[in-house]
Amino acid sequence: MTAETSDPGQAEQYAVVAIASSAGGIHALIEVLGALDADFPVPVLVVQHLDPRHRTVIAEILARRTPLDVKLAEAGERAAPGTIYIAPPNRHLLVSADGVLALSDSELVHFVRPSADLLFESLAGAFGARAIACVLTGSGSDGAMGVDAVKSRGGTVIVQDPASAEFRGMPEAAVGTRAVDFVLPLEEIPAVIRGLVETERQ
Repeated sequence: MTAETSDPGQAEQYAVVAIASSAGGIHALIEVLGALDADFPVPVLVVQHLDPRHRTVIAEILARRTPLDVKLAEAGERAAPGTIYIAPPNRHLLVSADGVLALSDSELVHFVRPSADLLFESLAGAFGARAIACVLTGSGSDGAMGVDAVKSRGGTVIVQDPASAEFRGMPEAAVGTRAVDFVLPLEEIPAVIRGLVETERQ
């Protein structure tokens, strides 16, 4: 909750969760997304670095492991509660304040496309304190600038404890920003996400 929210009747509810992962990310995503409830009340946006040279089956893999609907994101669609939208290979995923998704072929960011930084930065600009950003296992530093943006706008940042990550680069870079609310072992992350989103809706 941001300091500006003084009237409890005006408390902001979380509107979206965004998750970023790279190397080792499929397993981590299965662990987190598989533990969310079928009636999860907000959309989930996912950037997982994928090899653009191969047809991706990540949506099919995750759909078998989570009760939520899973699909590759499409430009112009509005993100719906209880649905997981995955950035397609080689496309940046962005979101606007009204929840409409956009895909971009713009240049690579930190040598990757899709970029967690671009997703998180669009999330911060669109939703401010109503955004949750989560960084899981991965090599490199993608996501660090983005979590800083989310935190600076009053959002909530969750990072997998680097000690529990298969690849420590992305979590360590995110933690290094000091713009992090929770640093947790992988198995504790879903309960915290559920608690944040569902507590505010009671």
